[in-house]
Amino acid sequence: MTDTAQKPRLWTKGFLLDTLVNFLIYIIYYMLMVIIASEAIRSLHASMSEAGLASGIFILGTLLARVFAGRSIELYGRKRMLYAGILFYLATTFLYFAIDSLALLFLVRCLNGIGYGIASTATSTIVSTMIPAERRGEGINYYALSMSLAAAIGPFIGMLMQQVLPFRDIIYFCIAMILVCLASVTVMHVEEMELTPEHRAALREFHLANFLEPKVTAISIVAFAVAVCYSSVLSFLASYAAELNLMTAGTLFFVVYALAVTVARPVAGVLFDRKGEDFVMYPTYACLAGGLLLLSITTSSWMMLLAGVFVGLGYGTFMSNGQAICVKLVEEMRVGVAVSTYFVALDLGLGVGPYMLGAFKESLGFSGIYSAVGFAAVGCGALYYLLYARRRDAVVVDTDEEELEEELA
Repeated sequence: MTDTAQKPRLWTKGFLLDTLVNFLIYIIYYMLMVIIASEAIRSLHASMSEAGLASGIFILGTLLARVFAGRSIELYGRKRMLYAGILFYLATTFLYFAIDSLALLFLVRCLNGIGYGIASTATSTIVSTMIPAERRGEGINYYALSMSLAAAIGPFIGMLMQQVLPFRDIIYFCIAMILVCLASVTVMHVEEMELTPEHRAALREFHLANFLEPKVTAISIVAFAVAVCYSSVLSFLASYAAELNLMTAGTLFFVVYALAVTVARPVAGVLFDRKGEDFVMYPTYACLAGGLLLLSITTSSWMMLLAGVFVGLGYGTFMSNGQAICVKLVEEMRVGVAVSTYFVALDLGLGVGPYMLGAFKESLGFSGIYSAVGFAAVGCGALYYLLYARRRDAVVVDTDEEELEEELA
């Protein structure tokens, strides 16, 4: 019998449906994120800062949802919370039809972010428990392709539809995709966590550990730092490309990014399972640093596109394998809290990064900012070693010594 035949099954009906649901949820997120600012300016005469707030306040809702969703997913049921998230996402998407003021737009965007946060945390938790332990890295990397492909396809579809269709029709399209998600969840089988009365009582307690998982604090801090570095690309690349007269390359940057991630993630997942997390994680920091430093000296289109490859290999690979580490560190009843903690750190880094880095625009310029975050990405590798890898290895050594002492006794 071959090794392949001995492997536990990965591509189950549930895995495929959950990945599809996550893909559509992210498509809607990216579609609306890229067009909502211009729509606010056009329809509601918003200023640039108000339009930016309309786009970014969505993340506030997402963060609020993630903090509370992880605990609730295990406490009230994974499939039930996924239903709740999708239904709330659907209801708040319908509210876009009623927007007639900026204040209402801000409210709807925040509520829509809550629906997205609940649904996306639930899909990530569910898929983490569907994947066999020995194929965890591989499975999560395949699943995470749904996010990276959505990051490339969503903005493209959004900007294309905005050119030919009214905003109302775009919302109808989003509603149709959410209905597909709802239908998929209906036929999806989800293994629920059987909680003992003691575990259920523990999850009901209102203390910090039930909202943020302490065991993934180290990798979540690293994730926050990596996300701050990557936020420079999300926030400033378009302006930087315009400044360098490389608009075509700037437009294609995320397509190249997505292609690099699509190729790299399945390979990284297999290596994660066979060689361990360090074998995958350290190269992600090197690739991210290389891509950002290359952006800092970019003078031509090929350099910018090559930077897109390295940034994809860096951030794109880190994101999925960081999630795999989180799942590895906790018992099954804590997977929801661990996943939500990790994504809170990522979202927070992406949210505060532009404000932190933007303060240096006047003194450093875009080139200086990319140099700074490039070196900071190297520092993320050191942070990973100090906060996570070194402590993990110390625990393993202590455990081995205790086992040896027990055997000798």
